[in-house]
Amino acid sequence: MLFSSRCLLAPTLLSLFLAESTVADQAKSRAQTALSTLQDWYNSTSGLWDTCGWWNGANCMTTIADLAALDPSAMETATYVFNNTLIRAPASNPHPGPETKANNKRMALWGRSNAVNASQWLDSAYDDDGWWALAWIAAYDVTKKPAYLQLAEGIFSALTSAWGTQCGGGIPWNPTDKYVNAITNELFLSTAAHLANRVPSRKANYTTWAKREWDWFAAQGFIGDNGTINDGLLDNCKNNGDTVWSYNQGVVLGGLVELNKAAPNHTYLESAHHIAKAAIKTLADSNGVIHDSCESDNCAPDATQFKGIFMRNLVKLHKASPDDVYKRIIESSAKSIWENDRNSKNQLSVNWAGPFHQPVDASSHSSALDALVAAAAL
Repeated sequence: MLFSSRCLLAPTLLSLFLAESTVADQAKSRAQTALSTLQDWYNSTSGLWDTCGWWNGANCMTTIADLAALDPSAMETATYVFNNTLIRAPASNPHPGPETKANNKRMALWGRSNAVNASQWLDSAYDDDGWWALAWIAAYDVTKKPAYLQLAEGIFSALTSAWGTQCGGGIPWNPTDKYVNAITNELFLSTAAHLANRVPSRKANYTTWAKREWDWFAAQGFIGDNGTINDGLLDNCKNNGDTVWSYNQGVVLGGLVELNKAAPNHTYLESAHHIAKAAIKTLADSNGVIHDSCESDNCAPDATQFKGIFMRNLVKLHKASPDDVYKRIIESSAKSIWENDRNSKNQLSVNWAGPFHQPVDASSHSSALDALVAAAAL
């Protein structure tokens, strides 16, 4: 009888395995197609993607790196983009840095000891700097090219000189405005934690910075009563109650996953789960598709990028600490994008629930590609 039960069980398990393999292969195929479409916007002269901005370019590059990490067929595109963007993109920097005199000295010292010039990637917005640091870390992860990691280190080195706000810690969003927002500080956390796990000789330094940022961030008013993260702080350092953007719920997840890897502490993943669950409750519709509140107005120019960033980091949390809720949200969003938010050119627009509508650009498309890549990573 026991033998018979095992014989019956084996085909069932095999069927489940084959079904999951088919879903994963389908997700990967869709991501490959979307990558090809994204590259229609890539400008080999500028090293960036036409129709979207400087910081969006960093996110386009990151999602390409994430796909290449899963799919060797994407490596040729990825390595070309990394190499070309490294050379070409600095000329398109809208506000070339470094942003402060302190950074001028710091970057001069950095440039003498490294082959890369991190100051070319500073643009007087500390959040933009963080996006590029994470993009170059992602490029390093799939190529192991030291220059990419050195570049990320240089950018982060510049960011540390901005530490200290009227709220007793953290960094402002740019050198000339004292506004303290969530995303800039989440990017600081995530960059420090990523570097801690990739630069053994300076692990202690980067881990200290990551812990310092998280301890300060968690003690501030960024996280609302329902567990979601608002946009930033008032001058009195209280939660400003501004929009619960999806990307603010996302970057922190990846940062906490990396920090937990660098310095294991069960509270880091507990905090990540708390934020992720609250975000899903707030941002997902009844079909499990993620939304931002601006979609009726097309979310231009910046928020077109936001949801993909959430998905990119949600899958990192799921891989580190699996949860069926996250799997459902990722699969539902990716499925809806492909079936309801795609035109005949395989372009992907801003409302993942559909229907597809213009305008569409490299930002909205690469954001949706993030969701497809997340589904392929499950």
